[in-house]
Amino acid sequence: MIVISIGGSIVSKEKINVEYIKKVSEIIRKASHNYKLGLVVGGGRLAREYIKAAKELTQNAYILDQIGITSTRLNAMLFLANLSDIAYPKIADTIDEAIEYLESSNVVIMGGTEPGHTTDAVAALLAERANAERLIIATNVDGIYDKDPKKFPDAKKLEKLTFNELIKIVMSIEYTPGVNAVIDHLAAMIIARSKIKTYVIFGEDLEELEKAIYGKDVKGSVIDGK
Repeated sequence: MIVISIGGSIVSKEKINVEYIKKVSEIIRKASHNYKLGLVVGGGRLAREYIKAAKELTQNAYILDQIGITSTRLNAMLFLANLSDIAYPKIADTIDEAIEYLESSNVVIMGGTEPGHTTDAVAALLAERANAERLIIATNVDGIYDKDPKKFPDAKKLEKLTFNELIKIVMSIEYTPGVNAVIDHLAAMIIARSKIKTYVIFGEDLEELEKAIYGKDVKGSVIDGK
């Protein structure tokens, strides 16, 4: 079992990246001959725009999260539309549903599930519940850095890091609805407690994504505690 979290920032930029969805779907289709796969899709620009608009109407974080969750499920539906021949024909609303769907299908697709849970956290929970071989976080950066590379030119990418190092880095990030972080607090805690081998890669590099699925060496970051 392989779980892949596709960052919404890749799927939904200035417009929906349809070509990317097609290409990733083909990689998933090919890999489904060898693995069961859980695909969790983020909200990206769509979620951020709706949350921004909603903040002019309410400051209720629960409502803002629900709006974000709905956005992720719309993006997930795009992948399902292109993988309808092999994927379970319904977006899983919960981790338990995803596990149930995997009994009869090699591919299950999800968006968000619960307020307060990012899609990375959902992916980590699915990987934990399914005893997945590995979790892949395909995002808009090429790995995990010791500090924010956008603010610090001397930031160093960590090709390998321990679970404790991951926790230390992510705890320095403040979480708010719609935040765009490499790995959020909850996802990091789940990864660390269950010692889930995790790949963090630049999601637009399709060769990197394919290598991560098959457990090969990548240019991104690998968290395995060793």
